[in-house]
Amino acid sequence: MLLLRGSFSTVAENLSRQILRDHLVEGELKPGSPIALRVDQTLLQDATGTMACMQYEQLGVPRVKVDRAVQYIDHNVIQLDFKNPDDHRMLQALARKHGIDYSRPGNGICHYVHIERYAKPGDILVGADSHTPTSGALGMIAIGAGGLDVAVAMGGYPYEIACPEIVEVWLENTLARPWVQAKDIILELLRRLSVSGGKNKIFEFTGPGTADLSVPERGTIANMIAELGATSAVFPPDERTRDWLELQQRADDFREIGPEDGAAYDERVEIDLALLGPLVAKPHNPDNVVPVEEVAGTEIAQVCMGSSVNSGYFDLALPAALLADRGGQIVHPSIAATATPGSRQILTAIAESGVYQQLIEGGVRMLEPVCGPCVGMGQAPPSGSNSLRTFNRNFPGRSGTPEDSVYLCSPAVAAVSQLSGRIEDPREYGDAPEPLAPPELRPYVDDVHIFAPAPPEEAERIEIPRGPNIKTPPEHVPLEDSLEARIATVQPDDISTGDLAPDGVVVMSYRSNIPAIAEFTFQARDPEFRGRMKEWGSGFIVGGHNYGQGSSREHAALAPLQLGVKAVFAKSFARIHRRNLVAQGILALTFVDESDYDLAEVGQTWSLPSVKQELDEGSETITALVGDSGDEISLTHDYAPKERRILVDGGLLHYLREHGRQATGLDSKPPPGGADNPSGGASIA
Repeated sequence: MLLLRGSFSTVAENLSRQILRDHLVEGELKPGSPIALRVDQTLLQDATGTMACMQYEQLGVPRVKVDRAVQYIDHNVIQLDFKNPDDHRMLQALARKHGIDYSRPGNGICHYVHIERYAKPGDILVGADSHTPTSGALGMIAIGAGGLDVAVAMGGYPYEIACPEIVEVWLENTLARPWVQAKDIILELLRRLSVSGGKNKIFEFTGPGTADLSVPERGTIANMIAELGATSAVFPPDERTRDWLELQQRADDFREIGPEDGAAYDERVEIDLALLGPLVAKPHNPDNVVPVEEVAGTEIAQVCMGSSVNSGYFDLALPAALLADRGGQIVHPSIAATATPGSRQILTAIAESGVYQQLIEGGVRMLEPVCGPCVGMGQAPPSGSNSLRTFNRNFPGRSGTPEDSVYLCSPAVAAVSQLSGRIEDPREYGDAPEPLAPPELRPYVDDVHIFAPAPPEEAERIEIPRGPNIKTPPEHVPLEDSLEARIATVQPDDISTGDLAPDGVVVMSYRSNIPAIAEFTFQARDPEFRGRMKEWGSGFIVGGHNYGQGSSREHAALAPLQLGVKAVFAKSFARIHRRNLVAQGILALTFVDESDYDLAEVGQTWSLPSVKQELDEGSETITALVGDSGDEISLTHDYAPKERRILVDGGLLHYLREHGRQATGLDSKPPPGGADNPSGGASIA
């Protein structure tokens, strides 16, 4: 069954709704309504953390106000020159000064380390990375967001979002392991629902098939829930969760929580795992999913295993065992194969168990536990070839090769395909060999490479070093009464944030320098875009459906802001990018009549003659005049009342500086967790 809208009980609550209610600061738990949530934990990584931390500095809050804030170094780790090392030096000092834990390069990928060391059932995590939902594997609501929203949460403000729908995903039966894996569950969801099918939804997993999944397998699914455009994924904690936390020496973090009997959900999806087979996502989107037999025989030049998804022990142990079991057979001569462990803990485990040796003897290049090729940091595929990866995204050019052709698959499909040099159906390989067991069935727990912040008295004396590539974020400017500009580019459906702020070693080294990174905006989609913007000084962007899908990187909003983009008109927006545009003071408006998209031409002048008044008055439509004819069309939006005020003020930072804590209710209510108001306080109305 694909999708059911059931008439469930309206009394019993699902787990997601319980967690939302426990953290509700303001608003009503009605899907689509604006709500504000108390935040327990925040997550930053180095590609988003520099801007987020500098924006946090502008809030003027000396010490973070959440229970746990972590800064990971895992993305920009290729040190071609001084830029990335300067960023890391600055981030380490900022973390030490402001009360943030700092996970140094090589300690692991943020999402995997977080489920090992920090994720807690029942908590809310907001992270400046779209794959933050990985921590939902342990029964918390973990949400990807833009860096500015995370900075504001670190400053003690609640996180604001449209109340999501809760979708129950009922998993019947169990997987036919080892050839059918957890990756195939999330690929099946993508096949059914598409990359925009989860917008403003939390997916809560139930059923016997859920109980059968290990925490790393749950992490694989929760990680890639972001590819649905979803808000989060939640796996109710159970004995698997308890065992994981005990092995991580965090038994006290376990909580007995779960959906109530007869819990109500807004939607329901059912997947019979016994009927599921290996799946592959073809280029160039994660929802372009087909059964493996449809692409079997496709020649490949590269196999990449690991990254923030499918980088656990058994994800690497199965390919290793297959190499070791086949009489000394090695990776096919035409294949370049790599493996990336998710964390130093996993790296230690595969080294001690012998999995590491099996992989390298079989011809797999072992990479350090960082994001690596998943974000175009090395290991780009050859031109004119196909690459098979166990990663989460295959957007055009993300690999580092402009005209790439990337297929996404499970570790099982990758394991057999690297033997032959073409995509294979693993079920044709008969019984799988037994992988080597992890050492003593216990993880290597050692947080020596996670540095604690300085005590407050020492923190006051810390100076922040800033290299020449580090520039302060662009200033926010209040909205004018009316806007007029030319259409600078017209883009199709499914434009990704990687199209706006590309991945790869060269471009990502400018993540602390918005004027420099703006030079790469739409470099592949519309190379003339930046020239037009420089000549005109301002402009509008027109896009299709799901504009801004993919990464949470707010650089995809900051770079257009730097270039003078005043508004984006689209058929629909991806959740995180829409919010990033608003937070940076850029209008995100949708067509009332989608056919009006066809009116847009590059160079044509459009105007919004009464935009400030219409936002001030709370109008749901914005009037636009098109071209020389001045034909009138209607645009619309789904702004919460506070978002309208943020746009009028020119952006979230400007709004907070202008109105301060009193405007958000923080002067009149106790701080989050206060005795008189345990849910904290801040108004979004």
